[in-house]
Amino acid sequence: MNLPVTALAATDSDRTLVAIPARWGSTRFPGKPLHLIAGKPLVQHVWERCQQCRNVDEVIIATDDARIAEAAASFGAKCALTAPDHPSGTDRIAEAARAFPDHRVIINVQGDEPLISPALIDELATVLVNEPQVRMITAAAPVLDPAHITDPNIVKVVFDTHGDSLYFSRSPLPFIRDASAGARHYRHLGIYGFQRGFLFQFVAWPPSRLERAEALEQLRALENGVRLRVVLTDEISPGVDTPEQAAAVERQLASAVL
Repeated sequence: MNLPVTALAATDSDRTLVAIPARWGSTRFPGKPLHLIAGKPLVQHVWERCQQCRNVDEVIIATDDARIAEAAASFGAKCALTAPDHPSGTDRIAEAARAFPDHRVIINVQGDEPLISPALIDELATVLVNEPQVRMITAAAPVLDPAHITDPNIVKVVFDTHGDSLYFSRSPLPFIRDASAGARHYRHLGIYGFQRGFLFQFVAWPPSRLERAEALEQLRALENGVRLRVVLTDEISPGVDTPEQAAAVERQLASAVL
């Protein structure tokens, strides 16, 4: 469907929208959202986890492809068909959110995390509802594997005593010169929440210098003077970027049933 253009300003409503971006043309895994895992499309697993949330009013799938929209309809999901040329999932959910002008809080749940924690989504939503001064929120977990500290595919984050982000990097962060200082490493988890008005401000800004250097979209907020609230969790859900990772998730789901 073509989304209507509505007001982009913030609303006084406390309603929360979860938007799951799902595009067909992944370079590493074309058609990934419809890849079957334990008999269901990948994106259906994500949608079903979001349906378990208690503090969310609406869950939609935002996609650029009619095949994904048709599949979503088959398992009862509401779907927004968006433009095909969005540079990121954040831009895609911003377009979709225009059709829900009474939802103040928008949560971006990645479409390739079939084991995402509903409790974590609820926690992010609750913070944004109760603390409207928090404009953007994300999550992090302690790094348990020392090899992840130097792995550029594992994004690290540091935050202040209030839980607001200071920086995100693919490099080791922080560099721990004095182990007795008690500093720890935390890995960033790719879930984001926004106040409605700030979401549209964020996508209107051009990609920033550090964002382009590190290929980390969240640095755009920091470079424009906006810190992200960082919610800590021990629940790390595996993403699916390859067929091999999809098979690993299927084995994990099977073992949970046994």
